Amino acid sequence: MATETEILSQSWFDRARFIPPDAIFALTAQYLADPSPRKVNLGQGTYRDENGSPWVLPSSTAVIYTGAEPRVSPNCRSGRVSQRGSETGIGGRTFQKERESGMHNPAVSNQGANPEQLATCQSLSGTGALHLAGLLLRACKTPLPKIYIPEPTWSNHHQVFSSLGFQCESFRYYSPETRDLDIDSYYATLKSAEPNSVVIIHACAQNPTGCDPSKEQWRELARLFKERQLFPLFDAAYLGFNSGNVDSDAFAIRLFIEETGLEAGVCLSFAKNMGLYGERVGCFLLATNTEQAAIKTQSMLEMLQRSEVSNPPAYGAKIASTILSSTTLRQAWYDDLITMSNRIRSMRMALYDKLVSTGTPGSWEHLIRQSGMFGFLGLSPSIVLTLREHYHIYMADNSRISIAGLNEDNVEYVGQSIAECLKQC
Repeated sequence: MATETEILSQSWFDRARFIPPDAIFALTAQYLADPSPRKVNLGQGTYRDENGSPWVLPSSTAVIYTGAEPRVSPNCRSGRVSQRGSETGIGGRTFQKERESGMHNPAVSNQGANPEQLATCQSLSGTGALHLAGLLLRACKTPLPKIYIPEPTWSNHHQVFSSLGFQCESFRYYSPETRDLDIDSYYATLKSAEPNSVVIIHACAQNPTGCDPSKEQWRELARLFKERQLFPLFDAAYLGFNSGNVDSDAFAIRLFIEETGLEAGVCLSFAKNMGLYGERVGCFLLATNTEQAAIKTQSMLEMLQRSEVSNPPAYGAKIASTILSSTTLRQAWYDDLITMSNRIRSMRMALYDKLVSTGTPGSWEHLIRQSGMFGFLGLSPSIVLTLREHYHIYMADNSRISIAGLNEDNVEYVGQSIAECLKQC
């Protein structure tokens, strides 16, 4: 029999497992602790300007400081209401109003989608949108559908859906041999997938590889989704941020929903494309086949939201909504997207040029075939470790780099360091 001392020393949570820190956040902590003046952070996927500093988008700044209607009050940050109203409502009225008025949401076009067949709910950025999608699928589908997830992918995809009880199955998305999208594997997976399964799709700028299907390949994928009765769930964290054009980046979403007529879920984040990282602004959009399904799923989304966060945060959502609903601010946002995507593209080319000009072993065309914030270098873990320990260059273990972490002051150093490591090996 346990003594009183033994009982007092026990905890309800003694059987809790220790979970290692998230790899990217742990990498950032290592970078911050490194005293080297030459250190370079290519791990964390946040946009940085040409000086390596966070960039507050002029379009977002204009909402706060120019009195754009509806004005966003800084009082929202302290939990108080804005000058225009009270809480956002359970589903985030700022985004629902967009749906009801013809949809300024960048995921679908104003002409192609029937707003009466859409359900929308504000979320805690893209992660919250994925979680809402999982909760809704779990409530509506019995038995639980299998979730097919590309490999490699963003780590949260597995974490979100496995934590909700779904069986997650990875499929080969990227070929290390060709350093490109393995489209044949993608097709084969869909052809053999169990009907009524869910497939996670990166809408653009696939994380971590930066490899997206072509328009022709997207059309074949949409055909297979319809033929195999599969449910597409888009992770759309980079709309407009990838190419600098929202319509181009939303091509696959609009193809599946508006042209192919598929029901689909879209998990939107405004963290990167509006620079609202700390505000956690996202939206889950569900395109259904009937108005009745949209009404019912809208009510379920609001119930699920109520049970978890009650009302979503107001401040960042009002900034996003004001930009999307104002012709002037929306155009300013488009200009900001071009600024960010062009700088990333120029840094991608600068790194490629440096690797080629220094005679770095291997072929580097894959770096400029890729698009978006991330580059997948294809380096071995030992090279990645050498770059970290001896050159103070920090990247993910699989050699994924954030291109936004490069600038005119460090891109030559990064390219030269990679060349030296590979030549030594």
